[in-house]
Amino acid sequence: MENLRIVILGRQGSGKGTQCLRLGESYGVIHISTGDMLRAAVESQTELGQKAKAIMDAGDLVSDEIINAIVAQRIGMNDVSENGFILDGYPRTASQAQALEEELLVKGLKLDLAINLEVPVSEVTQRMLDRSRADDTEEAIRRRLEIYENETTPLLEWFEDRNNLVVVSGLGPEDEVFSRLKGVIDGIISEN
Repeated sequence: MENLRIVILGRQGSGKGTQCLRLGESYGVIHISTGDMLRAAVESQTELGQKAKAIMDAGDLVSDEIINAIVAQRIGMNDVSENGFILDGYPRTASQAQALEEELLVKGLKLDLAINLEVPVSEVTQRMLDRSRADDTEEAIRRRLEIYENETTPLLEWFEDRNNLVVVSGLGPEDEVFSRLKGVIDGIISEN
């Protein structure tokens, strides 16, 4: 199968960033993190990057319009066209998922799979507390997880409606979780 196009979803602290890096290496696809993309756009001082910087400097969330444009720009680049992608941190909402679907359709492509890396709230909370980052207070973690739940429930339903969602347990050792993820992706590859 040529060029996998995968979205990985999961609560903060679920380990999705780590798993996305490993999957990217394993399948030769480009790991695209929206956080990394925003930082790169700001650093390169593109028009979108300058808009994003002004919003982030004000302490606000970057709008769907800007993040959708940055993602569209990134997935249009040659390395992604040639190798496929694994998206980490995007889409966060059903409207972002719709924008991604439309962007792919313009290119004659579709998303192969959305994986929800499921880790219970109590576990991700403990993982984040164990990291001992200054912004990882119990209150801040609880607030971030509440926002995630509110945004993500409709997003998961959006992917389910398209028969595109697989839930994978993110509990257990890193290698075990990776093995589960590979099993799901290998299954999709063999179907196509």
